[in-house]
Amino acid sequence: MEYVNLGPSGLKVSRLCLGCMSYGDTTRGWHGDWVLDESQSRPFIREAVEAGINFFDTANMYSMGASEEVMGKLLPEFARRDEIVLATKAFLPWRQAPNTGGNSRKSLFQAIDDSLARLEMDYVDLFQIHRWDDATPIEETMEALHDIVKAGKARYIGASSMAAWQFAKAQEVARANGWTRFISMQNHVNLLYREEEREMIPLCHDQGVGLIPWSPLARGKLARAWDETTVRSETDGFGKLLYRQQEDADRAIIDAVGAIAAERGVSRATVGLAWHFAKGITAPIIGATKEGHIAAAVAAMDLGLTDEEVARLEAPYVPKNPVGIASTAPRNWTLSRVHE
Repeated sequence: MEYVNLGPSGLKVSRLCLGCMSYGDTTRGWHGDWVLDESQSRPFIREAVEAGINFFDTANMYSMGASEEVMGKLLPEFARRDEIVLATKAFLPWRQAPNTGGNSRKSLFQAIDDSLARLEMDYVDLFQIHRWDDATPIEETMEALHDIVKAGKARYIGASSMAAWQFAKAQEVARANGWTRFISMQNHVNLLYREEEREMIPLCHDQGVGLIPWSPLARGKLARAWDETTVRSETDGFGKLLYRQQEDADRAIIDAVGAIAAERGVSRATVGLAWHFAKGITAPIIGATKEGHIAAAVAAMDLGLTDEEVARLEAPYVPKNPVGIASTAPRNWTLSRVHE
């Protein structure tokens, strides 16, 4: 396993981050039949740790908090607290009432306290805002995050999908006031969705911010042939929303992934993830729910795609309208609309 600093910090993270949205409780939240419970999740957490992965990402809304509970129970079985980097997120509403979501000072302090209770931890290593909040001044959000760090409840802060101008504004507000700045951006990046290459990725590279993209395999679409389906692909409404544009181009990209995988004698997932390492991504957030998922991800670090292979993978891409970055005030959301 390779380890690198996350952004401009001294925090060492594995080049793979295990996403924990798939671990929780099928009876809580919106995730459907593809979530694994505690006993089903245990082998994947163990395999990840044994593979050298020290970076784990969850959120307060995954299975309505059950994901954090599962991680809080399982991680101590396989690793010391000082050996793991635990990230969680807040913004999406945990209940339909005022102040039970968003990035206000009140909401963020409540969210971090609730997350720490579920995780049974004294602090998280990376506390992230899940989305931009139009209803809260960014000055309030950044000062609250700074105070959460100074209170010892989080070691670092990060952000997730938003417009590049919003991220730049947040960083400048923090800089101008001497507050803690974001060290990472968790955005939507993969071979089927490359719109972040226009502004956000160049901004992060220029400023030295770590990139830890979600859905690096496009909800698993890059890990299987075009016509193959899974329980998740059939029931994940948000996934269908993300990838309903330019389907002819997407199919050509998926075919290219399959061709290179066959030529190299590796899985499609390995090829799809190897593209991220060729593009300067810090640590893609992988999912693991079946045997072989983690091994395929680890293999991607050593594959080393050639420039010609990268060009073949990228050639069919057609620009898309941005998706997954909308900033909507939490009071306008309903729990049925909550997504990654």
